Amino acid sequence: MSARRTDDSGIVVIGLGRFGSRLAGSLTHLDHDVLAVDRDPGRVQHWSARLDRVVQADSTEDAALRQLGVADFRRVVVAIGASVEASVLTVLALTELGIPQIWARATSEKHAKILDSVGAHHVIFPEAETGERVAHLIVSRMLDFIEFGDDFAIAKVRVPEAMVGRRLRDMSPVDRYGVMVVGAKLPGERFCYAGPDTVLRRDSVLVVEGSITQVQRFAALE
Repeated sequence: MSARRTDDSGIVVIGLGRFGSRLAGSLTHLDHDVLAVDRDPGRVQHWSARLDRVVQADSTEDAALRQLGVADFRRVVVAIGASVEASVLTVLALTELGIPQIWARATSEKHAKILDSVGAHHVIFPEAETGERVAHLIVSRMLDFIEFGDDFAIAKVRVPEAMVGRRLRDMSPVDRYGVMVVGAKLPGERFCYAGPDTVLRRDSVLVVEGSITQVQRFAALE
């Protein structure tokens, strides 16, 4: 077996229904290496012409996942929606492989609790999420993300370590990063609108706005 990947470019998407296929397409559009997996040969054949790597396999079997090299990926999304059993068993198999980030689709609150109990790190509800939005959250450090038309977005991000204890006027995030810090919130405290004299405190969550690319870059700051 090859060594586990240390970069964040590779992502596995298991389940190519409406949500999974759209998510895989969005991740590919964001220039990420995607391995798509589905047990239905018809879906595999359909999406093989649209996605770079699509394979047929039973994702509930950890041996099949190992053979595909899934253990070498840091992030896997379980987008299975038709079978709760297959969804849960797949997450369990991924947990046994030691995948660092397991994102799993839930079809109900009960399903979500089961997924969490067997090892899913992030549970998503496609009925309330779009494939594009989830794709951005998976590949960035953003805590939340809303995309508007004309390449504009608002996101929740943690305060970069280099900015802790500094005033906004001293850093000028609009000039330096192209984003505007709208507000800040500490755990247990109310949201406060940000101004030039706002001091960014450790553990604060910031609300920022700007272009999608600029917001992503700001969220990636250490």
